[in-house]
Amino acid sequence: MSIESDLRKDGIEVIEKLDTLKINSLAKNISSKICSEFSEFNLDENNLFIKLSRLNMFKAKMPEGMAEANYFYKNSAIYFNEHIQDEDLEEFAIHECIHYIQEIKDKRNYLVRMGLCDYTEFKIYGLGLNEAAVQLMASKINGIPKEYVKYFGISFETNSPSYYPLECCLVNQMAYLIGENVLFESTINSNDNFKEEFSEITSPKTFMAIQNAIDDILNCEENIIKLNNKIAQTNDRNKKIDGMLQKIDELKSEITLTFMRTQNLIISSYFNSTFDKITNLEEVENYRKKLYNFKDYLGSTEGYTFFNEYYVSKMEALEEKYNALENGEEITSLRVISKKENKILAFFRAIKKLFIKDSKEKEISK
Repeated sequence: MSIESDLRKDGIEVIEKLDTLKINSLAKNISSKICSEFSEFNLDENNLFIKLSRLNMFKAKMPEGMAEANYFYKNSAIYFNEHIQDEDLEEFAIHECIHYIQEIKDKRNYLVRMGLCDYTEFKIYGLGLNEAAVQLMASKINGIPKEYVKYFGISFETNSPSYYPLECCLVNQMAYLIGENVLFESTINSNDNFKEEFSEITSPKTFMAIQNAIDDILNCEENIIKLNNKIAQTNDRNKKIDGMLQKIDELKSEITLTFMRTQNLIISSYFNSTFDKITNLEEVENYRKKLYNFKDYLGSTEGYTFFNEYYVSKMEALEEKYNALENGEEITSLRVISKKENKILAFFRAIKKLFIKDSKEKEISK
């Protein structure tokens, strides 16, 4: 299938090609920003500029609901929505340029991997995971501030309010647990370091379940866009439209349910695993802080209580773990901090009460 056929299939109609001067300007600015923001990855700015300057870039008409910019690997080209102003092209190009950097092709020019996404002969794995990771990188480069948003009944804080917000929320939770650097290094270098590290601390089965769930959310969102476009093209209300509207409602419910189940899996799989590995007082405190601060990454729906209940349960178990350490059952060299023990124990009990109180207040306010 030709490039033109692929573009027509996606509803993209080319209007004009960007001139070389504009492409080089974008390549220069973007390579500089990527290398500056992710200096720990030792990227070569000059080589990156040369690579990005080889991209073809076009203005095009695009269907409603499609991303404002799209990268096509077959001809190494970026297509921008015609409505984007020239001064805003760079913001949208960053995400697509990262895709270009991360792609791995075989000798026949077929795409086999793009960051965290594997392209097999029969199925694509990790598309949603990779899109979210790339968007999180792009948001950091663009300096997008965090804001509270609500999608499909799920409220959360994000620095990607307009692009893959739900997928970004879940991937950001994973990055918080094992480190942003691991996520972004695997994303831009197209390796399995992130997958292996998350699988090691949870399990390979858990990682695959989370990866597949994020793909499912992405697919549901794309199906909603397609259905909305079909409805928009139909003038008369009929049974077919009623069926599509019902299907959209079903997809929205599926997205909400999949998101919440996946979030709960991320929480329980990680914190259950790491709890069993606590061997000293310092690890007790680190565990408590990490679990407590996870609240800042949560997506919440009306009546959502899983995290609060899980937190209270773990605080009780952590108190028992602390007492065991205090009584010398699992003593380590950190026994020397005994002067602080009573304060720490009192804090565990206070924070547990705080969560119980918060949960009750939320129930009363409904």
